[in-house]
Amino acid sequence: MRIGSKQAPRILLVDDEPTNLRVLKQVLQAAKYRLSFARSGQDALKLVEKEQVDLILLDIMMPEMTGLEVCERLKQNPATADIPVIFVTALKDSIDEEKGFEIGAVDYIVKPIIPSIVLARVKTHLSLIKADELLTTHIDLIHRLGRAAEYKDNETGMHVQRMSRFAKIIARAYGFCEESAEDLMMAAPMHDIGKIGIADNILLKPGKLTAEEYEIMKTHAQIGGEILSNPSSYLIELAHSVAMTHHEKWDGTGYPNGLSGEEIPIEGRIVALVDVFDALTSERPYKKAWSTEKAINYIMEQSGKHFDPALPPLLLQELPKLLKVQTQFAELEVD
Repeated sequence: MRIGSKQAPRILLVDDEPTNLRVLKQVLQAAKYRLSFARSGQDALKLVEKEQVDLILLDIMMPEMTGLEVCERLKQNPATADIPVIFVTALKDSIDEEKGFEIGAVDYIVKPIIPSIVLARVKTHLSLIKADELLTTHIDLIHRLGRAAEYKDNETGMHVQRMSRFAKIIARAYGFCEESAEDLMMAAPMHDIGKIGIADNILLKPGKLTAEEYEIMKTHAQIGGEILSNPSSYLIELAHSVAMTHHEKWDGTGYPNGLSGEEIPIEGRIVALVDVFDALTSERPYKKAWSTEKAINYIMEQSGKHFDPALPPLLLQELPKLLKVQTQFAELEVD
């Protein structure tokens, strides 16, 4: 392989009939895919343990172990569960087709195959894999950038791990669907990205900031908004909203825009709550960690002032889940 080039996707063809394998080989080799072959379900399962496979074309009617059984085994194994399986079969029974989708197949190709259909289906599902990989990379970069900002005043960067998960828990309790709560968890790590633009002598000051220093510190919300401006994806748009609004307060005394009440997007209100909770219960260069009880009491006192009054009761309600996250993502020892 040339330096800088990327290997073609590897497709595993599984069929007990050599003639069927030869036909598929002719079609797919012409498209420059890398191919592997198995004549039985057992051989297919052994092969995927040894080499990385991007897509499987799987016959249903095979002796000893049917394609349906092979697919079930693949989906039960976390190491192979994400490999897309397309059944290639002469069966036209809708019950078998329904069963195949139930156990995790992504598509069907009917024999005798039509080359153009095989190529189109394969290309479609490999494109979906690429889209999933891009989304995963996108999310990973969001988390890494969020941690990069956090490292400036928290060497382990664990704050963003905790507060983003806190945000999901509170969002679900508030009524978000699972997908929307997951989106907030993925965007929340960017809430303080603007800290990158704050000088260390202010950000890391061990004592109380002067009025002038505090005004400079407050600009990190606006800086974060500028970094995330003109978003090209929904996640970055959500991260922009969080960065701009998580220091706003319910009573209108927050910054940067002095929003109040429901003028503040709900994602900003939730992140404001969980950010403060984690900050209070964590040690920072300028403060010792508060006890959970003291932090909860403070948050309850700030209900209707700093925080949306609907949210502190949810924090109390979900406290066991939050404490579990705290334990799981505790600060690491840094030499």
